[in-house]
Amino acid sequence: MTALSSPPAPAAPLAEPPLDPSGDEARSLLRGELANPEYHDTNLIERIENWIARLFDDSVGAASDVPLLGTFAAILIGLLLAVGVGLLVSRARRTARARAERGPALTGEAVSAADLRSRAEAALADGRYDDALVDAYRALALRQVERGRIEDLPQATAHELAAGLAAEFPAQRAGVERSADLFDAVLYGDHPATPEQAVDVLVLDDELSGRRERVR
Repeated sequence: MTALSSPPAPAAPLAEPPLDPSGDEARSLLRGELANPEYHDTNLIERIENWIARLFDDSVGAASDVPLLGTFAAILIGLLLAVGVGLLVSRARRTARARAERGPALTGEAVSAADLRSRAEAALADGRYDDALVDAYRALALRQVERGRIEDLPQATAHELAAGLAAEFPAQRAGVERSADLFDAVLYGDHPATPEQAVDVLVLDDELSGRRERVR
């Protein structure tokens, strides 16, 4: 009688492929990818979206060979990544839109610095602090254009004018830059001006216009 051969040993269970990426790895990947200098160019949004698409495709591919729990975890991680990057993309779009909407600080209307200063003071007296601050900044910039202290650049933004003013008046650099920030915040950022802020810009105009001409 032939001896029965022993049944083959059961195959070792297949090791589950590692979940790719884990929570910590996902965050690390996101930080590392967004730290890439390429994300600072004009294709920021497109590059982020492409990277997320690649990462999600890889995660789905890995999840197809793992149990249901692993699949659920992969989907959850993908959703969390999508939400996080969606917030970044939204903020980047708002920033890009705000920058695109910022036009020249000097509108090109046929007025003098003195006219703008008078308008700013009248607006301040009427409680129209936004108008007061905007016209005060335009007055101080145009005054220095009229005096030949900075270049007459019709398309210059508030911060481009501020760069020229700061070079001419280094002692007032902080005040000039702050005034440019306020100008943009009020005119483009829907941040209402306070009476103190409007007065500060008018005072800065006085300080710049009262300086002695430098020896060239």
